[in-house]
Amino acid sequence: MGGKSVRTGDFVVIEKNNNQWKGIIIQVGRNLITLKLKSGYNIGIRVDNKTKIEKTIGEKIEKHKPVKFELKFDKTKPLVSILSAGGTIASSIDYKTGAISSSYPAEQLVNTVPELVNFANIKTEKILEEMSENLIPKDWKKIANSVFKELKESEGVIITHGTDTLSYTSSMLSFMLRNLNKPVVVTFAQKSSDRGSSDASMNLICSTITATKNLAEVVVVGHGTVSDDYCLINRGTKVRKMHSSQRNTFRPINTYPIGKVYPSEKVEFLSKYRKKEEVKEEPYLDDKIEEKVAIIKVYPGINPEIVDFYVDKGYKGLILEGTGLGHVNTGEISMLPQIKRAIEQGVIVGMTTQTIYGRVNPYIYSPARVLSNLGVIYLEDLLPETAYTKLMWVLGHTQNKEEVKEMMLKDVAGEFNKRLQPNQFLY
Repeated sequence: MGGKSVRTGDFVVIEKNNNQWKGIIIQVGRNLITLKLKSGYNIGIRVDNKTKIEKTIGEKIEKHKPVKFELKFDKTKPLVSILSAGGTIASSIDYKTGAISSSYPAEQLVNTVPELVNFANIKTEKILEEMSENLIPKDWKKIANSVFKELKESEGVIITHGTDTLSYTSSMLSFMLRNLNKPVVVTFAQKSSDRGSSDASMNLICSTITATKNLAEVVVVGHGTVSDDYCLINRGTKVRKMHSSQRNTFRPINTYPIGKVYPSEKVEFLSKYRKKEEVKEEPYLDDKIEEKVAIIKVYPGINPEIVDFYVDKGYKGLILEGTGLGHVNTGEISMLPQIKRAIEQGVIVGMTTQTIYGRVNPYIYSPARVLSNLGVIYLEDLLPETAYTKLMWVLGHTQNKEEVKEMMLKDVAGEFNKRLQPNQFLY
C-alpha cells in the first residue's frame, strides 16, 4: 500500500486500477477504507499492494449551503407556514464521521427548494432541532401550540419531522387540534436535504400543494413510490412507517390514502376526507395529556411482571400489542393475574394487534373473552401508536373507567375504519 499511514479524518487521494478518488476517510479496516466523497456519498475501497494512497494538506470538503434568495410576497397566493421540527429532512452530513445531524432551519429548507414559491407565500420557523427518536410528550405539546398559533394567519401549516416517530406526532396532533379547519401537513425525508438524491425536495413541494387545498385534517405527505412519481396524502391517525429506508415508507393502514399529489400541482382525491366548510365550530387547542401510559408488546416467554412494573410505577394506562386478534399468554406463563391486578387498581388497559393490519376481536377465542370480561378494551383497528397517543389524550380529560372506554371507542379524528377492504392490505 503506497503512501503514508492514514487514519479517520484524513483527506486523501486514492489511486487504483486507473481510478482516482478524493475524500475524507471515515473508516479504516484491515483491507478496506471507507471514503466520504465530495458528493456526500460513501465508497468502500479494497486496499492491496497496487493501491496508492496519498494524504494531502489544505483541502477541505465544504458543507452544503443552500443558495440564498429573497422571498417576495405575492398577494394572489395563500400563505403557508413551514415549521421545522428536526429529523433527517432538516439534517446535513457531518463529513468527518459520515453521519447526519439535525441542523437545518426551515428557512434553509425553503432556500433548497425555491419552487415552493410557485404555489404559496412561505413563512418559516424552526421550533425543534432533534432527531425524532429523541422526542418526548412535551415536544408534541410544543409542536401543537406552534401549529395552532400559525393557523391563525396561515392557510395551511407544514411540519418537517423525522420519520422514526412521525406517526406518533401526527396522531397526537390529530387529537390535540380540535375542530381543525385548515390543512396541517407533516412531511419527512429518508435522506438528508443536502444529498443530491434526497427525497426532501419533492416531499416539500407536494406538502406545499396539499397545504393550499380544501382540506381540514392532519395528514402525512410523502413519496408514494420509490421514484419521483407522486406523493400520498395519508390521514395522520392511519399511517405508519413501514420500511427503514425506502422513500415510500409511509403507508396507509386499514384504509386508503386520502389522495395522491403530483409535483405538477395535480391532486387526485381517492377517499373521503373533511373539507373546510364542513367544520362549523371554532378550532381550539386541547393539549391536556396523561404521560404515564405505556405500550407492552406481547411475545412468547414474556415475563408477566412487566405489567406489575408499570402498575407499581403509577402508570394510568397500558396499550397491549397483542398477537393475532388480540391475545396474550394465558398458558403456563399467564399474564391474566397481572392484567387483572392492573385493572382492579384503576389502570386502563387497551388491546391492539401487532399484525398492524386488521382489527382485534375478543369473541373468536375464549382466552380473549376472558380478557374482555376482565375489562380490557378491544380497540378495533387502531394502530398501536395511535392507541397510545389517544389514551394519553383521553386520560388527560378523564380517568373514569366508563368515560375512558366510551372516548377510546369513539371516532375522534378518523382513527377507526368500520369497514376494512381486502385491497387496503399492503396498499
